[in-house]
Amino acid sequence: MNTTIVIGTIRELPSLRETPNGNKVATLLVSSERNFKNPEGNYENDLFRITLWKGVAETVTETARKGQLVAIKGRLQSSPYEKSDGTQMYFYDVIAEKVAFLTPGI
Repeated sequence: MNTTIVIGTIRELPSLRETPNGNKVATLLVSSERNFKNPEGNYENDLFRITLWKGVAETVTETARKGQLVAIKGRLQSSPYEKSDGTQMYFYDVIAEKVAFLTPGI
């Protein structure tokens, strides 16, 4: 089973585009704070690239605001690429299935 949940803040707004087949797609960058401090006493963040398709892409593009807290349920998708030295590497995307806009706690 390949299920991923990311909760974090929107760092870069998506821009909607269309594939040659007519499908809507957008990419969203979300920053998620780790739940522990590093040796310097600071919380670090991980940056996730989220790919949105069709209706989810349209809705998020229309309603998202930078800095907004979101929860994303989706799956990881790996894409291989080759570095200039011939080393095989992998890039991972989160392919969103559901996106919920959250209100921070009081």
